[in-house]
Order: sequence, then structure tokens, then C-alpha cells
Amino acid sequence: MAIKIPDNFNNIEEVATYLRELNKKKILIFAHNGTGKTRLSMIFKEFGKNRDEGIGDTLYYNAFTEDLFFWDNDLDHDEERILKFNTNSHFFDGLKELEIANRIRPILNGYADFDFTIDHERGEITFNRQEMVGDTIQKIDNIKVSRGEENIFIWCFFLTIAQLAIDGQEAYSWVKNIYIDDPISSLDDNNAIAVACHLGKLLNQDTEIKTIISTHHGLFFNAIHNILNNNAPKFYLCKKKDLDTYKLKDIKDTPFFHHIVLFAELKKAIDSDKLYTYHFNMLRNLLEKTAAFHGFDKFSDCIRKWEDDPDEIIYNRVINIMSHGNYSLFDMTELSDDNKRYIKKIFKDLGDSYRFNEKIINDL
Repeated sequence: MAIKIPDNFNNIEEVATYLRELNKKKILIFAHNGTGKTRLSMIFKEFGKNRDEGIGDTLYYNAFTEDLFFWDNDLDHDEERILKFNTNSHFFDGLKELEIANRIRPILNGYADFDFTIDHERGEITFNRQEMVGDTIQKIDNIKVSRGEENIFIWCFFLTIAQLAIDGQEAYSWVKNIYIDDPISSLDDNNAIAVACHLGKLLNQDTEIKTIISTHHGLFFNAIHNILNNNAPKFYLCKKKDLDTYKLKDIKDTPFFHHIVLFAELKKAIDSDKLYTYHFNMLRNLLEKTAAFHGFDKFSDCIRKWEDDPDEIIYNRVINIMSHGNYSLFDMTELSDDNKRYIKKIFKDLGDSYRFNEKIINDL
């Protein structure tokens, strides 16, 4: 049965209301950064909060989850580096009684090589690692883990609590919804699949808890969808900037949908002649995925050579820009006319060489 979706949502609050009312236990959302994914997760959470008791119904993981943890780096003595956590948050209910450390550790071991100790009364976490010192292995205490390792630890912390909620532990009986927005930022492909597999195994358990996952990571999006055995509807969330309204597109079983989204977004930008530096990143991403799908080693294999550029000077210049540029989505520097012309030509040649479904493109 097709899912009924309004043609447009006037604001992000209407999207959150729709997701709350949608009678689906698992929901996947693909959206580019800057669309409002994190804000959507927070509004969804706020809508379920009991104002009198201050307790909500949503266990969430997003950029704000990391703010529940903060470092005391012992700047005076540089000896005890402690990760503190906000003990007032319901996120940490009943941790000591549930022996949370012994539950986190097996999950963490799949991602990292450090260990930790939790002081529940003081709300403090210290880290240690086994290292080779001379000819012996020694335990090094009070280490400062990297930012990436810290994110992995917090993610494993969250997974453990989500499992407790799914298992029906009384301390987390308030959890009726789990909302996950972009688990572990900046995932490489291997970790994207590993996280998707672990999360899919967790969510495939029998539970009445509703789960929503939103991400901008195309590989993770498709991996988690396949792992959930196609039991979750897939949506594409976009913001119509001119009208400040939102659209939620049911993308059903369209394969490799992140290719389609990239193609559609670039087409809109080209049609409007509003091309910025970050569009080079989007075009490179689209070319990389197309090249991999068709068995080429490099994204440049999907770029036609210019007939009026026999020495390939312009071609090599464009390849260099696309290879080394790492432009932020929020870098709103408009491209020069020449660079606009390069993007438009590469995009047109790509569409001529590898046919995309125009109906889906035009519906987005």
C-alpha cells in the first residue's frame, strides 16, 4: 500500500508531526547536510516531552548527544584527562545498576583498541590502552583519545542504551521512539557498512519501539535499508529554498538512490545557473559512484575529453580542481563563468553517456 504524503510541508514542525503519526516502526530518511535533519530530530524529540515531568519519549543520537559529554583535560598538571557526562540527563538512567561498562565493552572492542572505566557517582570516564613499552606490554592510564575515538565511544554508549530500551529495562521504559541522525560523522566506506550491520542487527529485533534514521551518507543509507530487509519505508527530504517549505519524497525501492539525488540537485543548480564551489564536490561524488558502478578505476574515466582541447590543458585543470577541492556545503562562493561552463559540460556529457530516469529526476 502506497504511503500518503502531503505534497508540501509548510515548515519542519509539520514534517516532525507527520513522522510521529506515520504508522511505521522503522523509517529511513536521506537528506543532504543543511536541509535541517538535526533540527528535525530535536523537534521530533520535543514533541514527545512531558512538560510537567520533563521526561520525553525519544532516545536520540545526533550532534547534541555528543554535548552530553565534555572533557576535563587537567590543564594545570596535564595528568588526569577525564571525559565527564551530564548525570542529570535521562540518557544515563540506572547505569551503575545495569553494569553499563560491561555492556559497552564488547561493542567497543569491534571498533577500537582502548578500554575505559566509569565513575558513576562523579559522572566521569577515564580511558586506558595497552601499549608495548620496551619488551613488555603495559597499561597506559589517563590517555586522551582522539576525536574520532571519542565519537566511536559515544556511539557504542548509545547502542548499549538502545539495546536496554529494546530489552524493556525499567530504567528506559520511557523510550517509545529511537531517533538516529547521522551516526558517527565522517564515516569511511568500511565503517559505514560496519555501523549499518551492527545497527541493523539491533533494529531487526522484535520491539514496539519506533525507530527513525536520517543520514546524508549514501552508502550507509543503502546498506541499512538492505540490512533491514526492506521493511522500512525510504524517504528523501529536501527543502525548497525559495518557498522555505519542505518535501518528503517516498523513494520506495529505487536502487542507489543517492546517485539520483545528486543528479537531481546538480540539475536544479545548473538550470538556475546558481553554481557554487561545493558543486564541484557533488559532481565528483556523482562521477565516482558512476565510475565504480560501471567498473572504471577513476572518476575521470567518466569525463569526456574536449574536442577543442587537443592538449588536454583544460581537461587536466578541471580534473585537478575536482581531485583536490574540498569545498564546504556552506561555502557560498559563486563559480566563475568558465568553471560554470566546465560543470555544465561535464554534467551534460554524463547524462548523455549514462541515462538516468528523467521522471524520477523531475519529480524530486
